[in-house]
Amino acid sequence: MTDTAETPVAAARGAGSPEATGGTLDFLVKGMTCGSCANRVQRALRKQPGVAGADVNFATATARVLLDADGADAATLEAAVAKAGYELQRPDLPTDSADRGDDGRADADEDARQRSWLRRVLVAWPLGLAVMGIGFWPAAVDQARGPWVQLAVSTPVQFVVGWPFLREAGRRARARSASMDTLVALGTLTAYVFSLVELLRGGHALYFETSSLLIAFLILGRYFEARAKRRAGRAMRALLELGAKEARLVRGGAEVMVPADQVRPGDVLRVRPGEKVPADGEVIDGASAVDESMLTGESVPVDKTVGATVAGATVNTSGVLTVRATAVGRDTALAQIAALVAAAQNGKGQAQRLADRVSAVFVPAVMLIAAAAFAGWWLIGSDPLTGLVAAVAVLIVACPCALALATPVAIMAGTGRGASLGILIKGAEVLERTRKITTVVFDKTGTLTRGEMSLIGTHVGVGIDEAVLLRRAGAVEADSEHPIGRAVAAAAGRAAGVLPRVTGFAAVAGHGVRAEVEGVMVWVGRRKFLADAGLILSDELAAAADRVEAQGHTAVFVGWDRGVRGVLAVADTLKNGAGDTVAELHRMGLQVAMITGDNSRTAQAIAQQVSIDTVLAEVLPADKQSEVARLRATGRVVAMVGDGVNDAPALVAADLGIALGTGTDAAIESSDLTLIRGDVAGVPTAIRLARRTYRTIWQNIGWAFVYNLALIPLAASGLLNPIIAGAAMGFSSVSVVANSLRLLRFRDRG
Repeated sequence: MTDTAETPVAAARGAGSPEATGGTLDFLVKGMTCGSCANRVQRALRKQPGVAGADVNFATATARVLLDADGADAATLEAAVAKAGYELQRPDLPTDSADRGDDGRADADEDARQRSWLRRVLVAWPLGLAVMGIGFWPAAVDQARGPWVQLAVSTPVQFVVGWPFLREAGRRARARSASMDTLVALGTLTAYVFSLVELLRGGHALYFETSSLLIAFLILGRYFEARAKRRAGRAMRALLELGAKEARLVRGGAEVMVPADQVRPGDVLRVRPGEKVPADGEVIDGASAVDESMLTGESVPVDKTVGATVAGATVNTSGVLTVRATAVGRDTALAQIAALVAAAQNGKGQAQRLADRVSAVFVPAVMLIAAAAFAGWWLIGSDPLTGLVAAVAVLIVACPCALALATPVAIMAGTGRGASLGILIKGAEVLERTRKITTVVFDKTGTLTRGEMSLIGTHVGVGIDEAVLLRRAGAVEADSEHPIGRAVAAAAGRAAGVLPRVTGFAAVAGHGVRAEVEGVMVWVGRRKFLADAGLILSDELAAAADRVEAQGHTAVFVGWDRGVRGVLAVADTLKNGAGDTVAELHRMGLQVAMITGDNSRTAQAIAQQVSIDTVLAEVLPADKQSEVARLRATGRVVAMVGDGVNDAPALVAADLGIALGTGTDAAIESSDLTLIRGDVAGVPTAIRLARRTYRTIWQNIGWAFVYNLALIPLAASGLLNPIIAGAAMGFSSVSVVANSLRLLRFRDRG
């Protein structure tokens, strides 16, 4: 059982920066323009000594390098990638929104890149349409001068607007490699140079409008792609923007406003109503309600008093809080969650690995197909002009970008949406496993139940006032440290307000307590404890106690003046919505099991309340892992939901581990999914979101494959105009990104 008062700060502890292990290096990658680029960088990294593995993500322009025991230094890796024609940069994890480091610069770079593509669009389209108009309506200008006007107008489109493609193709050539920009440069330059030669020779087979409109379509596609990718990463940036800009530091009794990045652990902060908490910390004075929706997705503010923990970037809604900072910068819940989301977005699943293998050989294969198409039309069809057009169309239409974007953009959108809902997904492999789940196993204490005892019923003897019974029992238990005693005292305090004073308090470990209250000696505890004291139990109360115990609850006996005067029913109660969650999982076609160390009677009583299918009772903490393994051995695909230290091995043993964010660090670190809110209602939501994201990935992969398989043969056969090919190529990438962005609107409607 864990303390459910713990805040989402605990959830982030399991999300620590990958570099905390010392075995991983993260980089930003500059110069990638397609999936083939990402594969080339990845191969260059994996070939280096000391590298155990590397994953390069085209959509996020990042690389994650896993080091082996010997390790590799960043400088060596940067040099290897530079030799391949790209650039690596080491990012700093942003500490807060006031000092976002390289992430802020990356954000600004994305803005600048998007504006740059837009400016090129605004130039390319008017000029491209003008070239086309002159070509299709030669009467619009002097017939002799028309082709020369086309040359004059198309030249800036080819060499100024299209310069990014030419520049990157040149870089790839110097590195003895090829990319999508190589295909674009070859296609457009071929059309332009052929037309120029024809014009100088006095010929009329001109394709200036083809090269100009191709570039216009490609530039438009790059603009929409940059815009859509930026939107897909918006959830991550929104997380980082949530932090406080300033902190109210308490020094020598006075309050001093300082930038939030100057706060250090141990500093005392004052947070007024409406202000954001500048750092993770512990409340040392005051009481208030704090809005934690930015971390948990839960709109109801959480009450905070002395001793409670608060997370940075949450909002104080009412009273003044004095907080001692415990974690700042990259150690805060906000930064840790951002690191976890970033790590998930860098992951690659089976679908993306398939796309990577295809993209790795795609560009060379396309160049061969284009050459074969040209040679076939020239040598067999005796039509080199049609061959040229077909070759250009093949070079343009064969874009591996859609394949490269299919998985990472969907993961960016899915994990970003999950973060906004309080669901942290640790990687692409997690998405793949969720679709196969057949059984969800819940730990009982602290997961399905509240993890703390509560008074749920009172049975009084003949002639006894219930208020008197509860008041006296609560007064005696007020000094007890036992969870059952605390539950009785808490319920009595809520009912009576101020409890009477007691004298002569004594406790018998494992049996009960006694004390003098209001002039009488009151006994509270087990049946045998009161019997040994000579208190007589009536048949009516004995039957009531039997009914309480038959339901799996604990019966607490209260007596004075030589008789048992009442029986209190105490139990660890189910969390709100536990029954609805189990019912929802059943509607999803999943089996639901519960695992607990409680006796079978108690476990069955809880299970019956929420219609659990399978009960695994009297399981020792060390045996939870073997019970999960046993379920898997029967052919079930198991998701384990838990929150305690003793749940961590079972979470690892399960096919899918789901930890509640209000639980322990060990459970969270061992899980695949973390529900920051600590609410089991998030389990079906998390499974649905993961499945939806996985389905979107395969939709994207399927579209990208169908697109290329269908259009490349059309282009090679001369049935696809290069201008249409350019438009189709842009549409292919944009459609994949747009399909992924639908995940940002995910709403769990059951």
